[in-house]
Amino acid sequence: MSSFGRRSRLKLAVLMLFIIGAGLFTRSSRGSILPVFVQQYAGDTLWALALYTFLAFVSPGAAAKELLLLSVFISFAVEFSQLYQADWINSIRSVKIGGLILGYGFSWSDMLCYTTGILVGFAVDFRKRNLWR
Repeated sequence: MSSFGRRSRLKLAVLMLFIIGAGLFTRSSRGSILPVFVQQYAGDTLWALALYTFLAFVSPGAAAKELLLLSVFISFAVEFSQLYQADWINSIRSVKIGGLILGYGFSWSDMLCYTTGILVGFAVDFRKRNLWR
């Protein structure tokens, strides 16, 4: 892969922190200033975008398509895992960070939000990386 094709880990880290901050804001009491639609769906959308960004950070030379597929697989696996409600995993979910990562309950709308967030990440990534080729 050419040097133009590699992503900058520093830029990805900064972007990921911004995405996580925005996602946490939508779920905070201060996020109540946002429209209800944004309060309900932005957090899940940004969670998936942060996942895509994290995977790009871990593997900066990976193809955008690979990151897209892996992000969809992981996010859908996490969502379907919410159908499993054993005590041990619910105790992890009861801790704030565990709940933010694993979620609390299955929702089809979350799947749509994940898909949207991942597609946004893929589109920006693909477009940015292919401008130089």
